Amino acid sequence: MEKIKILVVEDEAPIQELLQFNLERNKYRVSVVDSGEEALSVACQFLPDLILLDIMLPGADGLEVCKRLKADPKTQAIPIIMLTALCEEADIVTGLELGADDYITKPFSPRVLLARVKAALRRITAAQPAISDERIVVHNISIDTARHKVEVDGEDVVLTFTEFKVLQLLAQQPGRVFTRYQIVDAVHGEDYPVTDRSVDVQIVGLRKKLGTAGKMIETVRGIGYRFKEEE
Repeated sequence: MEKIKILVVEDEAPIQELLQFNLERNKYRVSVVDSGEEALSVACQFLPDLILLDIMLPGADGLEVCKRLKADPKTQAIPIIMLTALCEEADIVTGLELGADDYITKPFSPRVLLARVKAALRRITAAQPAISDERIVVHNISIDTARHKVEVDGEDVVLTFTEFKVLQLLAQQPGRVFTRYQIVDAVHGEDYPVTDRSVDVQIVGLRKKLGTAGKMIETVRGIGYRFKEEE
């Protein structure tokens, strides 16, 4: 069985060694680079199953690298976990808004790191084609849950894993109001450490990508969000 490939993008040697040692000890195939430019090049050639991406890098920083990876059809589906020493919520939210799937703040324990890596890989595996061929059609939006595909008026819409799961959750039960915590639990699992603001960011990005259909996701002030019922 082929090993899962992980690309580590980190410019601090001690952290590079810590990440590589713990990942390889858990049977992952690891490639390490220390700059944003090198990360972009290697990601297209190595095509990893997951990327651990530091925000503070020489040259192109992690946020810029994340943005460019998510804009490239070859790499846009690769889950990205941001590594950051910055504790400001704005940096975390920016990373999520650009398409990152998760974040870990430094310093972190190897156990937490491995748990988050495994969780991200499980989420991607769960998004792969399933036996059933379920399709959700609401208004002018078609969601193919087996193929992880969304269309609006017959046109493909490319979503991140998290955006897709949020849309699927809301569209499966039009009219039902979901709190931000319910959305987080449904998408990431219980006790997942994200802020209310990060959920709002995902909704904003999702509405933008859906275009005029984005208005079907309604804000229920003081509670959360719901998908508009068909009339």
